[in-house]
Amino acid sequence: MLYPDSVVGTDSHTTMINGLGVAGWGVGGIEAEAVMLGQTISMVLPQVVGFELTGSLPQGATATDLVLTCVEMLRKRGVVGKFVEFFGEGVRSLNLADRATIANMAPEYGATMGYFPIDERTIEYLNLTGRDPNSVKLIEKYLREQNMFADKKQPVPDFSGDVMHLDLSKVVPSLSGPKRPHDRVSFSEMKKDFNFCMTNKTGFKGFGYDEAGTKKSKKFVYEGKEYTFNHGDVVIAAITSCTNTSNPDVMLAAGLLAKNAVEKGLSTKPYIKKSLSPGSHVVTQYYEAAGVSQYMDKLGFTTAGYGCMTCIGNSGEIADSLQAAIVEGDMVAAAVLSGNRNFEGRVHPATRANYLASPPLVVAYALAGTVNFDFDTQPLGNDQKGKPVFLRDIWPSRDQVSKVTNGVIKPEMFTATYNNILKGSAMW
Repeated sequence: MLYPDSVVGTDSHTTMINGLGVAGWGVGGIEAEAVMLGQTISMVLPQVVGFELTGSLPQGATATDLVLTCVEMLRKRGVVGKFVEFFGEGVRSLNLADRATIANMAPEYGATMGYFPIDERTIEYLNLTGRDPNSVKLIEKYLREQNMFADKKQPVPDFSGDVMHLDLSKVVPSLSGPKRPHDRVSFSEMKKDFNFCMTNKTGFKGFGYDEAGTKKSKKFVYEGKEYTFNHGDVVIAAITSCTNTSNPDVMLAAGLLAKNAVEKGLSTKPYIKKSLSPGSHVVTQYYEAAGVSQYMDKLGFTTAGYGCMTCIGNSGEIADSLQAAIVEGDMVAAAVLSGNRNFEGRVHPATRANYLASPPLVVAYALAGTVNFDFDTQPLGNDQKGKPVFLRDIWPSRDQVSKVTNGVIKPEMFTATYNNILKGSAMW
């Protein structure tokens, strides 16, 4: 017997499954337990808002930049309690991981679901991740029989809500913050936006300092060396388990950026707490295959484990001398992370400016050491010959990343990991 799959879950990442064309939404613990015990879950049939995507992402943009753009648009539109369904020729240019990145953030844009129809990309993903070829053929045949397989011949659905539009070619590198996931900031505007927030009245986009207060700094000693701490300096830079760490393109973009940076002689400040916590052991395998692990390690992005960490406040403590300088000086310290939540006080009690960013931008801000930074005009440091190195000199293009992704990811990585998923240490 074949039937469309569905899932209810208590985790904020449950909706990621919508990227695969599976109906899935987050519920409370009691509802989830009821379903486990065989009870039905009832809900009001929601309005479905259509979201048309056209074009394709430009070379400098990532799936994270796209999702932060979608979150901003959908928050403004108001989709709480609604389903959002993505459609259009632009959807075809997004791979499964890109779609899952957008679907994952449904709780942040307020929708019950951010759904993608099933098409050739879904089938590609099933094959890439080592599913049984006969099962994949049967799945595709069933979906086509049920008119659930989206191809170019299918008419545009008749949505019960209105229809929104986004040209993917207009997406620019973006972050979100300093306190909410839907407060998108263009990467090129970050320095200007942070300085606006410093003097803006206290709130979601403000810290309430006067002009004199913005110029304060505080000295501290770390591992025997004295540093000066300024507003906006980064103390936590984390590529933390979330939708982004399930997306090979953005993960490998971070790895390639780290490689290019190290080869130019760049480094990060030692007091910045840097970590890498992928969502899957497969990430470690393709990092090794791509030859980027050693460069991530060299910059301080060593694998701390697998699972949600910094995004839910599990970064652990920062250095005592650093924390004391931030508290005593009333300084606005920054965290940059690839998670999906950045509410004040969630990431770390000492970081008041928390920005969501793609994994490569997390690496970029770790190299810069501050969010009060203009990457167009300020170099990240000098190379071995004393020549200034700008971010544009080391940033890998989308084509370069795709080439590496296609070259290193193999179905065997997924089958080997999935086959051993329940085997582990005595503690596990």
